[in-house]
Amino acid sequence: METATVRHKIIVAGIGPGNPDYMVPLASKAIAAAKALVGGKRALAQFAAKASTEQKTMAVTRDIEGVMAFIAQELASHDVVVMVSGDPGYYSLLDALRRNFPVEQIAVIPGISAMQLAFARLALPWHDARLVSFHGRRPADTALRYAPGTVIGMLTDGQYTSKTIPPLLIEQGWPQDAKLHICMRLSYEDEEVRTVSLGEAASLPAYASGILIVEG
Repeated sequence: METATVRHKIIVAGIGPGNPDYMVPLASKAIAAAKALVGGKRALAQFAAKASTEQKTMAVTRDIEGVMAFIAQELASHDVVVMVSGDPGYYSLLDALRRNFPVEQIAVIPGISAMQLAFARLALPWHDARLVSFHGRRPADTALRYAPGTVIGMLTDGQYTSKTIPPLLIEQGWPQDAKLHICMRLSYEDEEVRTVSLGEAASLPAYASGILIVEG
């Protein structure tokens, strides 16, 4: 895709796990000052300027090509701010932006990811943890394999949940009594963090679209 001159930037702002209290001030300022703002429908409803302003908005849908076209058009006259949930470097629209625009045209404001917050809630260091995603994908068996002392942080979706993932881990050698932390709605008032064993998780309701952390 042809792009506008690099004098205008795409500012990719991580908006954190959901609660505005977890958004860094630099991202808040960029969003408030944006003349063109891109983001999910929920993020736009929460953070976009009122309709009376001249701020243009574009919702991110499955039409990624259309989103990229909007960004390219707006770059001709000003910067474009793209809101992504969590941190831009962790499973976000940043990959698509890098495929469509020069890297030097992209400026990233990091954010707090739900994965980061989950480890924080458990007061658990994550520098040696394996981080995988079950969100619309299935990690390789090698990424799930058990070894003593292993910690895995997992993004989940509607198919791969707190009920369907434990059997996959047990198949990869995880013991039934390994700790499984189920982290849901992180940063919101109805946040829930529950710790059970892998064996117990199979008999519980399925928790979807959250974070699971397993400790070996």
